Amino acid sequence: MFLKELNLSNFRNYKECRLNFFKNKTIFVGKNAQGKTNLLESIYYLSTLSSIRASNDNELILKGQEVAKISCVVNKYDTDIKLDVILNPPKKKVIKVNTLKKTRYSNFIGNLAIINFCINDLLLLRGNPSDRRKWIDDAIGQLYPAYRDRLSRYNKIRLQRSNLIKEYKGKASLNYYQQDFISVWNDQFIIAGSNLVHLRQKFLKEIQARAMEKHKHISYGDELLCIKYNSSVAGDFNCLEDNVQPPGLIAELFEQNIKKKQKEELIRGQTLIGPHRDDISFFINDLEARQYASQGQQRTVVLALKLAELDFVENIIHDNPLLLLDDVLAELDKFRQQYLLDSLKKNTQTIITTVDVEKFDSDYLKDVDLYTVEAGTVRR
Repeated sequence: MFLKELNLSNFRNYKECRLNFFKNKTIFVGKNAQGKTNLLESIYYLSTLSSIRASNDNELILKGQEVAKISCVVNKYDTDIKLDVILNPPKKKVIKVNTLKKTRYSNFIGNLAIINFCINDLLLLRGNPSDRRKWIDDAIGQLYPAYRDRLSRYNKIRLQRSNLIKEYKGKASLNYYQQDFISVWNDQFIIAGSNLVHLRQKFLKEIQARAMEKHKHISYGDELLCIKYNSSVAGDFNCLEDNVQPPGLIAELFEQNIKKKQKEELIRGQTLIGPHRDDISFFINDLEARQYASQGQQRTVVLALKLAELDFVENIIHDNPLLLLDDVLAELDKFRQQYLLDSLKKNTQTIITTVDVEKFDSDYLKDVDLYTVEAGTVRR
């Protein structure tokens, strides 16, 4: 897989930008707040139809403009594919593949596979549960495009159910009709949520094996990494020891927990369980990394996760995903930085942003396309 062209119009601080990529290694150099990250964000959006940083599409449009366009040409299995996204809030975004309009995200996502590694990822362990959920949802969404549709459906059902619970807030018990009405939403909520939990367990089980080996190598074999998926409906799933639970079993556990929580949900007027409240925890030698690991150890975990994700995606799609490194090398020590670069295959297209190139090994810079970014202008 190779990104050949990237075109931006009114995206972030770019009025117009047209880039062609020729080599597997590209570095964008520039001071902070010049637009380096915006370039990677546009590529990320073309892959996932979501932003790395923005909570809504309005934030992605150049100030004073109403419409933004992002497009690219990616070569996949020796075939060029053109991807277009038009952002025009509050209208729904327009997405096209080879000029043909698509109505479902699953028909768009999957054409450009990327692994994004940025400074914020280094704080993944100490960040909020929502950050870890976004990481896993974006990762699974690339591999299984239908996951995005399932996640969207789940969120719509959850919203409807939550509105109903708010309406019933304060009721000690429900009458027959109210109970029947909420049961209908519970059934849909359980089915949609159980599928998400199952796919998250399945993904993390695959990542566990790969990340553990890479983590061992970086830590000279002294540390054992274990990932746990903390589900509010199915309990803790130990990715090292447990088998992935089938959706049917998860649905049974989901139903049991909803019955236990219904009274509390009605008192508080909110949905208290479901994959939207789940989390992921990491353990090093049986100690919870968020609490006990040093900053270096936590960064080792994230580095192992990203490289494991890179391997897993490659194995699934039988191609090399595009790797985006956003100022992350400057935050890694020399050993971890070199391990990351040495782990990349020669045919893995890598796009890097950095403030300077001083920390790069001279051998790495031998066959690199170098660009300068300043105030929304890119110069080769």
